[in-house]
Amino acid sequence: MNLLISNGRLVDQDGERRGDVRVVDGEIAEVGEALTADADDRVLDATGFVVTPGFVDLHVHLREPGREEAETIETGSRAAALGGFTAVVAMPNTDPTQDCVEVIDFVREQGRRAGLCDVLPSGSITVGRAGEQLAPFGELAAAGVRIFTDDGTGVQDPLLMRRAYEYASDLGIVMAQHCEVARLTDGAVMHEGACCSHLGLPGWPSIAEELMVHRDIELVRLTGGRAHLLHLSTAGSVDLVRRAKADGLDVTAEATPHHVSLSDERLESYDAVYKVNPPLRTAADIEAVRAGLADGTIDALATDHAPHVPESKELPLDHAPPGMLGLETALGVAIAHLDMDLVDIVGALSWKPAAIAGVADRHGRPLQAGEPANLCVFDPTEGWEVTPARLASKSRNTPYVGVGLTGRVQHTIYDGELVVLDGEAQR
Repeated sequence: MNLLISNGRLVDQDGERRGDVRVVDGEIAEVGEALTADADDRVLDATGFVVTPGFVDLHVHLREPGREEAETIETGSRAAALGGFTAVVAMPNTDPTQDCVEVIDFVREQGRRAGLCDVLPSGSITVGRAGEQLAPFGELAAAGVRIFTDDGTGVQDPLLMRRAYEYASDLGIVMAQHCEVARLTDGAVMHEGACCSHLGLPGWPSIAEELMVHRDIELVRLTGGRAHLLHLSTAGSVDLVRRAKADGLDVTAEATPHHVSLSDERLESYDAVYKVNPPLRTAADIEAVRAGLADGTIDALATDHAPHVPESKELPLDHAPPGMLGLETALGVAIAHLDMDLVDIVGALSWKPAAIAGVADRHGRPLQAGEPANLCVFDPTEGWEVTPARLASKSRNTPYVGVGLTGRVQHTIYDGELVVLDGEAQR
């Protein structure tokens, strides 16, 4: 399919400008003003819309294999495309775990069959995510894995984690750490603070996250490894990363849309849809995370899209699993809640995470002739609210019902194909 995206506001690493984008055979063929449509061009009028490189999500739970009742790679990919994402990193806490080439190949192939976005399998740091034995980094890296994580638990053993950073530095791969000292969060339901005391719920202290952030920063300093810190949520964590970057350490970080938009006070409803790991924090933490995104301390917005079947979220708070949906609402939350230039918001959703994921050769690329046609077109001013039944995900655990969002994806072009048109998935 040949496309002509006309009259758009183009936003990429080079800033903003007005123009048209022609797509031919999966590539951007031409960028300019007042381009004339060819006979075989499908014209998309982007007047009032923003045209950007496609988004890249560093942190998505697609559940397959093992928990297909909550999500599949196909349904998660469809949600990603509707959110403007042309690539997602699939977390390894599946059943079986993504700790061997066979499972990695399965996940990648299921993504190819869906054909809605690039599905990039991550590998687990330890076998079975058990925290006892390192996964076969060499084999997995040779199979194309670039990000390794035990997301959901974090590697508790500091010696094992040291060895992981040492091996990773030789292979050019990234260790993505779930920062939680588990002994400090045993039985915790929500952030430890005034709100949890008032509600009488077990608290999750900020120090549980910050201790592991500090530990891994110092392990990077020791080993020369590369760390990516997942879903940072506290002011203390942001400050630690800011100082690590000032020291020139190879450390990157992400934050989620829900940690810049929702506070721990949401748990006053006792609704498990607001239970997440790490937990929603205080207004002061939210402001610190927003500031970290604005000044570049936090590199990327990543959804931590975590679908769960309805009956599991209907359990009491202490038994319900943590996690929220995020793929289809990420842009709307970011524009509504971040006091940042649009170029910087798009950067945190697109080219910055593409570089961390090791796919900057085909995603998050500048809007220039000869570049891969992985693109997003969105209305930056449209206000909307979530209707759970209309979400592409198999699950419905979104925290944004009744919350005003700003900015909505209109079209997504993946590998030159129009996979979302006028806000509707085309496959």
